[in-house]
Amino acid sequence: MLSELLPAGIYSFLLVFARVGAVVMLIPGIGEAYVASRARLALAALLSLLIVPLVAARLPAAPAEPVLLVVLLLGEIVVGLFLGAIARILMTALGTAGMIIANMNSLANAMVNDPTSQQQGSIVGNFLSLLGLLMIFTLDLHHISISAAVDSYMVFPPGGGLPSGDLSETIARIASESFVLAMKMAAPVIAAAGVFYLGLGLLARLMPQVQIFFIAIPLQVTLGLVVLGLSLPVIMQVFLGTYEDRLLFFVAN
Repeated sequence: MLSELLPAGIYSFLLVFARVGAVVMLIPGIGEAYVASRARLALAALLSLLIVPLVAARLPAAPAEPVLLVVLLLGEIVVGLFLGAIARILMTALGTAGMIIANMNSLANAMVNDPTSQQQGSIVGNFLSLLGLLMIFTLDLHHISISAAVDSYMVFPPGGGLPSGDLSETIARIASESFVLAMKMAAPVIAAAGVFYLGLGLLARLMPQVQIFFIAIPLQVTLGLVVLGLSLPVIMQVFLGTYEDRLLFFVAN
């Protein structure tokens, strides 16, 4: 009955659009809230039209009942959200690293709106997030998410059932790796701040009548910004390398 009401071409497009659209709504840069919804939908529709011929052989036949079609579409949306969430979780490492650096530099109270997370964040985290987005688009790393969406049809065939346990385990592992990545990126500033605090502690013991930690705040901020500027190329290299490696895992060789 459903095959008579829904032409094969529209059915294939809807099936691909459900997965690709979910990916587009979450991947960094394109899936941000400040990007117009119509633009994201148009991009998802265009990508779906291009992907349908590539994966048409792997798409199942149209189900007989509308309820089965809804279940099938929900499964495709879950797979798309999973792929998009991987990139989104990795992007949170930049904001986390920025907050850690801001805490070490006495800049944690200077909060600004972070356009990538749509909430208040530190100035350093906002800077790192925007710089990360710029580098992702400059190096065409956003293409990896699209390639992963295409190759995912070999790993998650439509209608084949979802390995919920594996999906949950992967999300948890990526979330833990994101925090470790944030610590790696903030490591130069943490090390410099640790040495600086050690020196201030010694001065405070030698001159207890002087408020050393209060007086040294400008020097602390300056030192933190200098160390951040010197280590910024390495920080972005670590982030981009990890981002590419984790997403390439879902791309067929």
